[in-house]
Amino acid sequence: MSDDIAAAIAAGLAGLPPLRETIAAHGLDARKRLGQHFLLDLNLTRRIARAAAPLSPGTVVEVGPGPGGLTRALLLEGATSVVAIEVDTRAITALQQLQEAARGRLQVIEGDALGMALATLGPPPRRIVANLPYNVSTALLVRWLHAADDVADMVLMFQKEVVDRLVASPRTKDYGRLSVLAQHVCTVQRLFDVAPSAFVPPPKVTSSVACLRPRPPGDRLADLRPLERVTAAAFGQRRKMLRGALAGLFSDPTAVLTGLGLSPTARAEELTVAEFVRLAGVLDK
Repeated sequence: MSDDIAAAIAAGLAGLPPLRETIAAHGLDARKRLGQHFLLDLNLTRRIARAAAPLSPGTVVEVGPGPGGLTRALLLEGATSVVAIEVDTRAITALQQLQEAARGRLQVIEGDALGMALATLGPPPRRIVANLPYNVSTALLVRWLHAADDVADMVLMFQKEVVDRLVASPRTKDYGRLSVLAQHVCTVQRLFDVAPSAFVPPPKVTSSVACLRPRPPGDRLADLRPLERVTAAAFGQRRKMLRGALAGLFSDPTAVLTGLGLSPTARAEELTVAEFVRLAGVLDK
């Protein structure tokens, strides 16, 4: 983006009404059923945007922009193509003025991101940067892990407890299915926490921002479904020994585990990510 264009966009964004006025003008009260909690602090949203830099090449995908707080920050931090996906019709209307100020650098799509293929959302490299709606955040992440070939990296805000699970190590209470899936596909880094007071309305929990970068294709499974099945079975009955928890997947779980050098009496939280991948390999065959 040239300096002149960047300055023009910054001037246009500066002329927009404050986010609180946008929310009031469009009746955009946050709705619990949509998992909405709006971020209005521009210093904080720009910090999130900078964590995903560089934003200028390719496409930045944002899910749940709401009144556009993070969207404004992405544009100010140099994003040249932002695709914002919003399911709330009220927010679509509220984003129109921002779309005009963005001078062709913002596309707003009304719809459910769970039903959209990343490969259709603008040219690569694609970065997903979002304050995710709490009620669909985990489902969205798992979908994107399946589409890791189509994304360069993700800077995402979740409830803190979700990020605790994403970065958890074996033999800890937070280690589970999501830990294994995310850490197998990506390197995962917790960036910073965000207090409830930063949101409108304030949620009852602290939030955390995490960065996930897909590993090279040769370092991860091409098909995650066997790993999903193995981890769902193992952690679905995490108090059981693996020989019992995996009985629905293998005719002789003890033989499978012994053949991999794993203890049939171990429990799910004792296995490393790599060991779960080896189990998934046997199931895939």
